[in-house]
Amino acid sequence: MVPIYNRFSLPPAYGSPSIARQGSNIIGIVPQDVRHVVAMTGASGIPYGVRLLRSLPGEKILVMSEMAKRILPTETDLTVADVESMADEVYQDDDLFAPIASGSYKHDGMVICPCSESTLGKIASGIADTLITRAASVCLKEGRQLVIVPRETPLSQIMIENELRVSRAGGIIVPASPAFYNKPKTVDDMVDFVVGKVLDRMGVDNHLFQRWA
Repeated sequence: MVPIYNRFSLPPAYGSPSIARQGSNIIGIVPQDVRHVVAMTGASGIPYGVRLLRSLPGEKILVMSEMAKRILPTETDLTVADVESMADEVYQDDDLFAPIASGSYKHDGMVICPCSESTLGKIASGIADTLITRAASVCLKEGRQLVIVPRETPLSQIMIENELRVSRAGGIIVPASPAFYNKPKTVDDMVDFVVGKVLDRMGVDNHLFQRWA
């Protein structure tokens, strides 16, 4: 039987060793001593973000929007405290004094998973009125990796144009679109496929899904 989201479970996380320096250069496979920013916003698909947070190696900085926190209990059995415990550092979305709001703070990339269309629209328009949108804006201006995982369907012309604008600005759009060639048996299988593709784009070696032989 395919489990529903509120039965969503996760395997053990990778280790999260602390690091003394800020950031590192990503060449090929990402080493363990890296630092990534993970943001979750108010779109359905919170299990993608949770699985990603558990799978990323190195140091993890987490920011959850208020709407993401409200959606969390409707899609998982986890609490906000449970999710925050998976990260090394946690900042609130209204804290524009957080280190990741500054371009001088070095890290190895940011992923917004899931990313609401409202958040995507703000990033595409250069609006940085929250920590998440400000940190994303910083990634684009500093030339750092920004991966956005939208989960919405169907898409309006405005949404499509926003994705195009962010892509042209240097962002990477990875829609939450599970494949079926690997014959998924559970929701976890479909979540793993999407998260595996996100990790691939970030240069993180993983075996979350069956690759095309």
